[in-house]
Amino acid sequence: MPHTNDTGTHMRMNESGTDLRIEFAATRQDLLAAQRLRYQVFAEEFGADLGCQIPGVDADIFDAYCDHLLVRDRQSLEVVGTYRMLRPEQARALGCSYADSEFDLSGLAAMRPWMAELGRSCVAPGYRNGATIRLLWSGIGRFIQSRGYRYLIGCASVSTRDGGHAAASLYTTLLAHQSSGETWGARPHKRLPLESLRCDLEVAAPPLIKGYLRCGGRIIAEPAWDTAFGTADFLMMLDLSTMSPRYARHFFGDTPASLPAHAAVIDRDEYAMDHEAIAA
Repeated sequence: MPHTNDTGTHMRMNESGTDLRIEFAATRQDLLAAQRLRYQVFAEEFGADLGCQIPGVDADIFDAYCDHLLVRDRQSLEVVGTYRMLRPEQARALGCSYADSEFDLSGLAAMRPWMAELGRSCVAPGYRNGATIRLLWSGIGRFIQSRGYRYLIGCASVSTRDGGHAAASLYTTLLAHQSSGETWGARPHKRLPLESLRCDLEVAAPPLIKGYLRCGGRIIAEPAWDTAFGTADFLMMLDLSTMSPRYARHFFGDTPASLPAHAAVIDRDEYAMDHEAIAA
């Protein structure tokens, strides 16, 4: 069960016995801590070519427009998990979402005013357990509920280090178990060549994809091939209006009441100057 320290901040005990807290990035230093964690996971651990302008920092144009959800270790105060969320109004201000860079989303145009995007999810080694993931998802639930959005969309990645066979097999398996229904009309700009890959391997779905599916999410396009990250990206969508009551309670009902609806988006001019100073 969540408990409270003497400052009123709600915590959760993870499986390793460490107290965690959930919050939004409120300062540029908070954001920098999340970007450093992303670099450690994506580049150092998984070998992604991020094209970083700042050594050790994964930063892109979308960061300054997003709300950044953080999980901290209460004792060390280190950021050990992060997720970023792009509100539809911020996507309009920017002119696109991250998913637009990998997929043609023209078929989703009518949904976009009520559609928030999730991305850049990562958790530090040693914290990759159910408690950390649940805490991140509960923070997302609080964010979505408070803003009144209906749809969540995001890219979930599967490694293509084996040439893409595992990703193709997972996509084929999940699609076979997905109920037929509306055709969403999303298409990858650079598709994974499914027809030339094995599609019969037994592959376990990564936790992020499992999270979407358990809440009623769907795969809405063929996988995109992200050669920089060395992944196949599955475009996932969750319609909150069709979520089962069981998972709605889990999704919305496990978040600290003290967590704000969202943090103010960090000033983009100051953000740019800070990163130029760090790069120099």
